[in-house]
Amino acid sequence: MKIGVILLLLVLLMGLPYVAKTYGLKTITVADLPDEGAWAELSQGNLYYRWYIPKRENGEVVVLVHGFSTPHFIWDQITHFLLERGYKVLVYDHFGRGLSERPAVRYDKGLYIESLKELLAHQQVSQPVHLVGYSMGGAVIGHFTRAYPAQAKTLTLIAPAGFMPGTQAVNRLVTLPVVGEWLGHMVAKNILVSDVSDTEMANIDDPLAMDRLDFVSQVSEQLAYSGYVESLVSTYRYFNLFDAQDAFIAVGKHSIPTLAIWGTQDATVPYSGSANMLEAIPHAELLTIEQGRHNITYMQPSIVGSGIVGFLDRSILP
Repeated sequence: MKIGVILLLLVLLMGLPYVAKTYGLKTITVADLPDEGAWAELSQGNLYYRWYIPKRENGEVVVLVHGFSTPHFIWDQITHFLLERGYKVLVYDHFGRGLSERPAVRYDKGLYIESLKELLAHQQVSQPVHLVGYSMGGAVIGHFTRAYPAQAKTLTLIAPAGFMPGTQAVNRLVTLPVVGEWLGHMVAKNILVSDVSDTEMANIDDPLAMDRLDFVSQVSEQLAYSGYVESLVSTYRYFNLFDAQDAFIAVGKHSIPTLAIWGTQDATVPYSGSANMLEAIPHAELLTIEQGRHNITYMQPSIVGSGIVGFLDRSILP
């Protein structure tokens, strides 16, 4: 009897906070979309995308692929550099994030590979494109290029997932049914805003850096929609974010120009992984950002944006 009461109390203690976190969450609908961008109806649901068109086009297309948790807003400053140089830019939100739907599917690498493939087909992009991936987005474009090498003209890998050690204890907890979702809802916000903590913001003086409060606001908005945390947990379970070296080794067998951009103080994807990346793709270039952390895409966009356009401009020279 006592054991039953204790178990009931434990369930209540764990369940009540979960209910409080999940009760009243919104469902993403077409009414939530801004005037810019639209949904692409793909096989797994509606995926949000947006085109940026330069005043004078150079005929090249760049596709920006965001990471694990922060959607397309992280590219807001980077697009400026690309547009100035004449590149058409396509950004999109992964399923489960941003303004895309949250289908109840397994979020494995196949989902991310095929959603990118389908989006390009939906937008009638038949030419090879310049793929830029940040964090998990780096792993996504690595796997995509392994599957469809003819569609990649260049690769830019910004602090790419796939070169980092996993925390096994946390990994085991997240993979447990129910427990993973419970943990996700309990700690998601604290983890997600850690990229703009005092430590992570140290020594950042880029005038184009994203406003800290704006970042926190946009991350918090994600948490207002149902399915967001579940998509993160499912990705963690079914998409190996820690080791994608097989994909990059396969990519390295092609002569696709590749640039990696890495911060020396990245605590999420340690800079030491850059050596493994260069071993997998020997012809790759490496742009090192001294004291740069994992948030370099949106907190040091001047260095990152300049590095990307410099590399792309060189790659398209006759």
